[in-house]
Amino acid sequence: MVNIRFNRVSSNKLYIQIYQQVLSEIQSGAFKVGDKLPAERELCEQFGVSRAPVRQALSALELNGYIYSRQGEGVYVKSHPSASEDQNSAIILEAVSPEDIVEARMNIEPLIVKFAALRATDDDIKALQETINKMEEETKSGVYVPETDEKLHNQIAIASHNDLFIKFMSAISTAMKQQEMWHFIRDRTVTRPDYRDVNFKEHQLLIKAIADHNEKEAIELMTNHMENLYERYWKA
Repeated sequence: MVNIRFNRVSSNKLYIQIYQQVLSEIQSGAFKVGDKLPAERELCEQFGVSRAPVRQALSALELNGYIYSRQGEGVYVKSHPSASEDQNSAIILEAVSPEDIVEARMNIEPLIVKFAALRATDDDIKALQETINKMEEETKSGVYVPETDEKLHNQIAIASHNDLFIKFMSAISTAMKQQEMWHFIRDRTVTRPDYRDVNFKEHQLLIKAIADHNEKEAIELMTNHMENLYERYWKA
């Protein structure tokens, strides 16, 4: 493995700074095609960050075709970037980062679900129940459908009867759709069979709390759901 020392990064868009430093070493030839990158733990120590921004940076590099991973072995350099590839990289990096998406959701969705539990009408609850029933069918058939998950969270915002909350969730949904890295990481983690069943059960309990108009339970469940989402994205 090549012995490279990276510089610690500042707090602004950590994963982009990490991405750029690693890419620079690949471009310079310090890392050659086939070379193994330092282990994730070592990168965290060198950059002085948690695993989340390192995982994002590596995911972006892999998504752009510069590196590839071998399960249980590590990450290796796949190719050196061309000018056109650099342009494509810029487009991905300019989008809202997956960590920003999760951070926003962790903080706003427990608040949204509080008001959904307080204000949900019979029609709101019926719509939520129809969607959770659909998610149950999908889960039992062994599939995870992101659109169903997204619809459920947007319906919770609608049930809050707060136009700004509805717009916030719409903006978050748009950010998720525009961020290729979000899809890339999601498809490697949240869609796994061991997470799929747990994900459904968490949503099922959420809808029950809203239907029961139990705002305290709903807040606690949504907070746990968002924390678990964060763990799932950066754990696997």
